[in-house]
Amino acid sequence: MALLEVKGLEVYYGVIRALRGIDFAVEEGQIVTLIGANGAGKTTTMQSVVGIIPKKAGTVIFDGQDITKTPCHKIVKLGMTQVPEGRRIFQELSVYENLLMGAYIMKDQSQFKQDLENIFTRFPRLAERRNQVAGTLSGGEQQMLAISRAIMSHPKLLMLDEPSMGLSPLLVDQVFEIIKDINKDGTTILLVEQNAGKSLAISDQAYVLENGSIVLSGTGKELAESEMVRKAYLGG
Repeated sequence: MALLEVKGLEVYYGVIRALRGIDFAVEEGQIVTLIGANGAGKTTTMQSVVGIIPKKAGTVIFDGQDITKTPCHKIVKLGMTQVPEGRRIFQELSVYENLLMGAYIMKDQSQFKQDLENIFTRFPRLAERRNQVAGTLSGGEQQMLAISRAIMSHPKLLMLDEPSMGLSPLLVDQVFEIIKDINKDGTTILLVEQNAGKSLAISDQAYVLENGSIVLSGTGKELAESEMVRKAYLGG
């Protein structure tokens, strides 16, 4: 059974039909990517799944439970966490305080201390800056913090919206290595990305969104080799 099943999802902005009855699934342990151009509906899909944007129609099943009408703050407690586009860290809080916010559903203080140590081991730059105001970090450091804040809640499914946006090529490579490492540690990943080449290279399954509809699906390798995908998204 899939960890996440989305069926017939429709979203409207006023009279504009943003999502046109899309269906996709994320199996436990996978990295699944949604690719598409700006305005294709990728972010809308992610935000509607987690309950930030209301759905006009469709169902969302997570870990066997219907969460179609579940408020987003309760979805986090079920094991689904999102790193939104633009990172959205708490700019005026310290690195440590951002991580503390990410762990707000955790009640075990010893577990929190262990998780914090694990984060600082994985991201030494964050350890060096634990007391620094988050808004003064570099773009790459902010992205590391946003991802770290999300995994402090021990999600079953981590959803990442454009994690490579605005980063240098070297930092983009680092972010994709981080995503692979998190997945290897047992967290299922749903990734929204414009960097189709990088995302397809690490994906078990992928979907192409155009104008609010899924027009193509397959393994990451299959889509990377698709002539349509190469021409539209891979520059070839």
